[in-house]
Amino acid sequence: MGAVTFPRFSEPPSAATLRWVEECLGSGSEVKMVRPLVGGLSHVNHAVLAESRSGTVHRLVLRRWASATWPVIDIDFSPEREIAALTLLAGCEIPTPSLVAADPSGAHCEMPTLLITRLLGHPPRPANEELPEYLIQLAAGLLSVHAVGGASTMPPYRPYNHLDVRLAPLNARHPALWERAFDVAAGPAPGATPRFIHRDYHPDNTLWAYGRLTGIVDWSGASHGPVAVDVAHMRWNLAMRYDVSVADQFLRAFDQVCGGYRHNPYWDLRTVLDLLPEHPGRPITPGEMPALEDFLEQALIELGAPAARF
Repeated sequence: MGAVTFPRFSEPPSAATLRWVEECLGSGSEVKMVRPLVGGLSHVNHAVLAESRSGTVHRLVLRRWASATWPVIDIDFSPEREIAALTLLAGCEIPTPSLVAADPSGAHCEMPTLLITRLLGHPPRPANEELPEYLIQLAAGLLSVHAVGGASTMPPYRPYNHLDVRLAPLNARHPALWERAFDVAAGPAPGATPRFIHRDYHPDNTLWAYGRLTGIVDWSGASHGPVAVDVAHMRWNLAMRYDVSVADQFLRAFDQVCGGYRHNPYWDLRTVLDLLPEHPGRPITPGEMPALEDFLEQALIELGAPAARF
């Protein structure tokens, strides 16, 4: 993973950026409302409500690569990469944002900017009794993603952690688990047929309404790589949000919708190691550590490479 930079989340879109939005929607269009959305490490997102001269209302999202070090952009999260992904996703069965306009060089908006459609829905909030259906829908949505054509035109998958710095998390309870995981990850990766993958598939990158999956968002890391990367990424996120048993339920759900899927736990530990080295301002918290280490230990045991916890 390249150098992580942190966006200025408090900085609203400039007047020039909002004029660019209006121009993209046609003469006489007007931005009626702008409000910040929760974003990732590399982006500042704002919901935009605009109205064209004809009275058509546009619900949009303004995504900006705003950081203290602009114009340096992490190659793993470039606007061009997301533009390419959104173009391919036009044929996806699951709703995904559509590209309305782009200023990848920041010529009009002071920084690289995409204008995309805003999907209906909210982040997932399933009750415990709704989890089985929730996991099935997460699995089925991923199946649709992997069926997207043109995957070979996307950048190839590469781990963010190159294993050149082997440091256990600051709040690790059992450093030996992490040391063993580094050893195993340094070995050859299992063979896999590459497909179009989200690369950052987790619950907060999905949208829901009335118990139904209504969309998948945040395609800045989309790649050409192993299906197992998406499965494993969702699994460790579920383990941290709930527990390892829910991560295992998701794996069974994916096998159910996919039919005959065989998951290699190598990818579980490889995607967990992408959390390292930690950024000083965003360590894995003590509260997150037990579930994450349980998940890591299970992967090592399944790979036949357990580590003593003490």
